[in-house]
Amino acid sequence: MVVCQNTAFDGAILAWHYDVSPLAWADTLGMSRALYPHDKSHSLSAQATRLGVGVKGTEVLNALGKRYVDFSADELARYGAYCVNDVELTYSLFHNYLSMGFPKQELRLIDATLRMFIEPRLVLDKDLLVSHLVAVKDYKQQLLEDVRDTLIGDYSDPEAVKVLLDSGTDGIKTLLMSNPKFAQQLERLDVEPPMKVSPATGKLAYAFAKTDEAFKELAEHPDVRVQALVAARLGNKTTLEETRTERFIGMAGRGAFPVPLRYYGAHSGRWSGQDSVNLQNLPSRGPYAKALKRAIKAPPGHVVIDCDSAQIEARCLAWLAGQHDLVQAFRDKQDVYKIMASHIYNVAPDQIDKTQRQVGKVVVLGAGYGVGHGKLKLFLKSMAGVEVTEAEAKRIINSYRNTYDCIPYLWDSANRAIQALASGQEMVIDVPELVRVEPGKGLTLPSGLHIQYPGLRREYNEDNKPEWRYTTKGLPTRVYGGLCVENFCQAIARCVVAEQMLRIRKRYTTVLTVHDSVACIAPQDEAETAMAYVVECMSWNPKWAVGLPLSCEAGMGESYGDC
Repeated sequence: MVVCQNTAFDGAILAWHYDVSPLAWADTLGMSRALYPHDKSHSLSAQATRLGVGVKGTEVLNALGKRYVDFSADELARYGAYCVNDVELTYSLFHNYLSMGFPKQELRLIDATLRMFIEPRLVLDKDLLVSHLVAVKDYKQQLLEDVRDTLIGDYSDPEAVKVLLDSGTDGIKTLLMSNPKFAQQLERLDVEPPMKVSPATGKLAYAFAKTDEAFKELAEHPDVRVQALVAARLGNKTTLEETRTERFIGMAGRGAFPVPLRYYGAHSGRWSGQDSVNLQNLPSRGPYAKALKRAIKAPPGHVVIDCDSAQIEARCLAWLAGQHDLVQAFRDKQDVYKIMASHIYNVAPDQIDKTQRQVGKVVVLGAGYGVGHGKLKLFLKSMAGVEVTEAEAKRIINSYRNTYDCIPYLWDSANRAIQALASGQEMVIDVPELVRVEPGKGLTLPSGLHIQYPGLRREYNEDNKPEWRYTTKGLPTRVYGGLCVENFCQAIARCVVAEQMLRIRKRYTTVLTVHDSVACIAPQDEAETAMAYVVECMSWNPKWAVGLPLSCEAGMGESYGDC
């Protein structure tokens, strides 16, 4: 086993330049993220200070810009001692984490994640990427001109119009700085403008500030048209799609595609993107949907197989809540969206039309964590294209909660669990007795790790109402029953998919995991057999998840996008 701090970097050097291929790769950076998911920093210095195992030196700062020949003998000796100290700190941290009970299975997942980068197998189609970049730039320019032409009509002063037309993209930015006009353009693309409560007025306002998280998310929207609007408002010359495609083109000329995934990127344990290549949100909507995915290809003689765990969060939620009728419906492969819609509209499931089914889908997937009628109203408009009144949204929410009444009980149980965690008491939260309050640690997970809420305390919000808060990355964050349920449902879904991925790895090379899906490669001459095996693995229940109704959908092809 090779142990490093930030093994993706050191491991790549060891493998690509020195042909080092250990039985396992380990990474103290990843272990730290899993054990301390809410800490601000996981640098070697921060970890060493946290555990009190030593102090990281600063000699590297004196070596900036220097080559080997630039070092004096004394400087070289000090730099060597600095490197030795780094290695000793890393070794000490690794063994400390093991003594803290770091799960062996999670070590295997760290190894699997690192090998996607260190031992890459996927390849990038450079010609396809270059064509895509040209098309995206042309389309963005046309889109912005259309936006300008749409908005310019509001200006009656010919001189003002001329100034705006002559100023190009900057003129479009000027037009889009109007919040109502920007919101109008988002709605034209079927995107619900994000809202927030204004700290100044206490009323709902558009969340269009650069610092608003919802606005930041729009910059990474899967629809390139939305990215272009956000970039224009910010005055940026390029969109995420352009910069990512350019980065892919650069990587395409350097051999196989190292897949950059961050193990334990979220406190639920799910993976996230890194190195400015976020494979977790590749475009799936808009005029160039799947273009980047189609540029990610299997090596010669192989196919990519991608398998997604269907509705796994909704299935986990029903199982954990003991909502047996919904669990049985999933198990019997019934259309749970039509069933929900039949309760909403009071008609038989076989009489539900396409739009009504879409409403049922939004409710099943969106109302399980305590969402209020206001947000549901927005969800229905943006995800189902259905506008409802506030009264109708309330009725739909009540229909969901009355139909599946065990789920609100789980929210209540989670509320009590937050109180128990704060007061140092043990408690079982869910019906299968899988998630427990472990005082001083958090909520237990089948992985052996925990959902954590460090610094949990009761504080008053802006409305002078008490709420539970904890500290993440140094910032106070609200938590309540529904959100707590969302946290551990996502974490348990991740545990299921992670164990399934390890089973797939016994026979085939896994190359990517996105949300609740796993992708691997297999030889073309055994593609059908391989896909059957992957489906079998992704339908398999871990020993702790007996009774959880699992299902999956798989596809394969020459490229990731073909799946």
